[in-house]
Amino acid sequence: MRYAQGGGLTDAERAARERIRQQAVERFEGGEQNREIAAALRVSVRSVERWRRQWREGGAAGVASKGSPGRPKLSDAQIGRLERELERGPLAHGWQDQRWTLARVKTLIGRLFHVSYTVEGTWVLLKRHGWSWQQPARRAIERDDAAVELWKKDTWSRVRAPRQPATPGSSSRTKPGNR
Repeated sequence: MRYAQGGGLTDAERAARERIRQQAVERFEGGEQNREIAAALRVSVRSVERWRRQWREGGAAGVASKGSPGRPKLSDAQIGRLERELERGPLAHGWQDQRWTLARVKTLIGRLFHVSYTVEGTWVLLKRHGWSWQQPARRAIERDDAAVELWKKDTWSRVRAPRQPATPGSSSRTKPGNR
């Protein structure tokens, strides 16, 4: 089940959802049909079918919610350790440069905690804990901004191809007779 804006259920909403599941169990035991249960509880027939299958396999406990599948995989202590390791830098973990990429952070999490994240999940985890995307400024030490501006004014204006004037039949907005 997906929720707008990436949000989940509040504790009260989660408890109400559990009550609906338990009411469905009572109706299963009473012999009611799936469509009747779905209409009475205002849920989809597919949900009732899934709950009935879980009820057959595991009883009332089988229908109980297992919790959010998107719950954090790392504890607060593990997040703290991850942050300390990230601050040490990629070189300390065997990479050849000082750039943390999402793929590298994902690999680091796997090495440290034996937990698998997707690259997208790694980004969500980092954002949730205050990390941001950053791109290093790449400028040559030898760069001369004055020389670049001079080149743009003098050389680029001569090198670049001149614009072709619009002719009738081209994509020009004005036609010779409409001036």
